[in-house]
Amino acid sequence: MNVLNYRHLYYFWVVTKEGGFARAAERLDMAIQTISTQVRELERALGCQLLKPAGRGVAMTEAGQAAFARAEEIFQIGQAIPDEVREAASGKVARLAVGLSDGISKLAAHALLEPVLATPSLRLVCHEGEFEQLLAELALHHLDLVLAGQQAPRNPNLRLTSERLVESPVDWYGPAAYVRKADVERFPQSLNRLPVLLPTGHSALRPTLDRWFETQRLRPRIVGEFEDSALMAVFAARGLGVFPVSRLGPSDKGLMRGLRLLGHCDDVKEEIYAIRSRRGQHHPLVMQVVAACDQARSGITGVTAVRTKT
Repeated sequence: MNVLNYRHLYYFWVVTKEGGFARAAERLDMAIQTISTQVRELERALGCQLLKPAGRGVAMTEAGQAAFARAEEIFQIGQAIPDEVREAASGKVARLAVGLSDGISKLAAHALLEPVLATPSLRLVCHEGEFEQLLAELALHHLDLVLAGQQAPRNPNLRLTSERLVESPVDWYGPAAYVRKADVERFPQSLNRLPVLLPTGHSALRPTLDRWFETQRLRPRIVGEFEDSALMAVFAARGLGVFPVSRLGPSDKGLMRGLRLLGHCDDVKEEIYAIRSRRGQHHPLVMQVVAACDQARSGITGVTAVRTKT
């Protein structure tokens, strides 16, 4: 098995980033011939052409595009190493990189992360994105933890574990102008006459809500759809309509200011999973988040722990 020469890969990466050998030579302060020779050595080792002439520069072949994608990941990680090493050596920074899946309630995510927010010198990095993209970032160790509404698919190559942290009922909230005594007493039928805000189809909660509407024979007037539950709460507080939210979310009173409870919806539940790589299993802040989920649920009626690991 041939060991990849990372210096050759680096020269190829710079040539590609700069768009040609001349600019790469200028950036690296090296002779063009030297860089060209190193790239040819890489092509010889891989057994295929990576670059082809394009005008005054070069362009990637399909094989080159595949090599560049991996080189980009490798050298981005490499560029981050010095800062991370200095932080680790100083012992002053506690870094936690969390991925939040598009469909998850951000209010609930905030409640689950709250136990570590008081960590001295915490550097919390939150990434929001598509579920599959976040799992790829987790597998590459760019993230320490992913919170999502579903478990990771079984894939031995990714080596990820999923734990269902909570199963939280959903409550409905809205501004005082809509949440009157009569509306509360007639809930959920009152949803037929109130403007309604809902999560988009990205959320695992949306199809559950749609089935619940059918069961209750409700035909709500949907005036807005949001990927972010916190943003949905902001628009609701400004008078746009009423909305559903995981019971974990309203435990943060600051984020629910100006909103009143319309009704409980115990038949609809939002599940939240903690997904970790094997290396991330021992991250102290990740362990604290998982271990402290009982604290995050304390005093929240109806929220249950389901510590299922896969």
